[in-house]
Amino acid sequence: MKERSSMLKTHFAFLLLAVTCSILCNAEALVRSDGPITDTEINAAIDRDTTAMIELRHQVHQHPELSNREFETSKLVAERLRALGLDVQTGIAHTGVVGVLKGAKPGPVIAVRSELDALPVTEESSLPFKSTVRTTYNDQDVGVAHACGHDVHIAAILGVASVLASMRNQLRGTVIFVFQPAEEGPPTGEEGGAALMLKEGLFRKLKPEAVFGMHALGTVDVGQVHYWLGAAAASDSNFQISFHGKQAHAAFPQESIDPVVMAAEAVMELQTIRTRNIAPSDVAVLSVSTIHSGVRVNITPDLATLSGTIRTFDDKVDERIERRMGEVVQSIAQGNGGSAEMKFYDRCPALINDLGLTKRSLSSLKRAAGESEVMLASPVMAADDFAEFGKVVPGFFFSFGTQKPGTISGINHAKNFVADDSSIPLAMRAMTYVLVDYLQGKNAE
Repeated sequence: MKERSSMLKTHFAFLLLAVTCSILCNAEALVRSDGPITDTEINAAIDRDTTAMIELRHQVHQHPELSNREFETSKLVAERLRALGLDVQTGIAHTGVVGVLKGAKPGPVIAVRSELDALPVTEESSLPFKSTVRTTYNDQDVGVAHACGHDVHIAAILGVASVLASMRNQLRGTVIFVFQPAEEGPPTGEEGGAALMLKEGLFRKLKPEAVFGMHALGTVDVGQVHYWLGAAAASDSNFQISFHGKQAHAAFPQESIDPVVMAAEAVMELQTIRTRNIAPSDVAVLSVSTIHSGVRVNITPDLATLSGTIRTFDDKVDERIERRMGEVVQSIAQGNGGSAEMKFYDRCPALINDLGLTKRSLSSLKRAAGESEVMLASPVMAADDFAEFGKVVPGFFFSFGTQKPGTISGINHAKNFVADDSSIPLAMRAMTYVLVDYLQGKNAE
């Protein structure tokens, strides 16, 4: 009996030791899982999710949708966010999707943006998942393609959501995932994009203290990351000019007031605004990109329309250009005996990075990509309505290369633009590092 009692005591002792070890081990794991999120944990989660995000990118790329028509894309995004346990809202600015991830620990509220829309471009690539979609745009039959990398953005930001959702117990604060429609601009006569999301209440109930975004660079190799101090992208003011004349037989020009002549004169005269009315130190572009008039070779028409875009980094410069354009157009019309009207639409402000937020995020980017691969870039004349969010709260925007080293991709918006899948995990890592570092108070002044 004594021997059996001794054996039982020994057995219980070992059992107690085992239970104690289990409790201590679980406690250690609990402390670890409740502790700060580390780069090692982030990298492991990205490795886990990369294949799924690449497959999702292929799906989105094969089924592109134009601005304000991203019905299936937004449905897919909403389903993925719900599967991750986020609070999801749909139908913002027509097809926008917002997912809110609340961490288990108190902390800041921040936001991150991805776009949803594709372009009216017929893709020319050898990708096995290339787009063959066609649709009607501005009464023309066109191809549709993700020729600006928004499919990569969708995959990468959903990847970030997946990584952070898996670390919810460690996460400090709240992340608002904004999937925005119509970044490329809404169809004629429609509202859309970031401005409409804000107008419909985005950030009204839950306002972030910072907003983050990123963009693919088609002609930059995978691995490189570019950032800007201050101005990153230009403002965008689209314009349409209508010259009204008098229709007549083309063989009797004296009986007409020719709007084609007015339009031709305007195309040349408008270029002098940049060279003679704007200081050489001010950066600006004024491009006339469409001209339409007439239906038959022997009829002088009564209407000619021009359209184009203005790009600057300064609202005052844009105002000066628009004012001078009005003077030039009216002068040409009156000088030819006709009339003219001009309108500006789909305005987008210049994208200006918050300097403090930029400096705070740099070390995150350098850890993610390697210090030698993170480069200060010059501002670009392209526009991005992420700028609308940056007017409401401080914003930071960076770009990452999507060109496979050793190959050549067309520039963004070109039919031969090709983004490589290998850019997705780097984009995920760069943005996740930036968001987590901010939430955990790293690099704060």
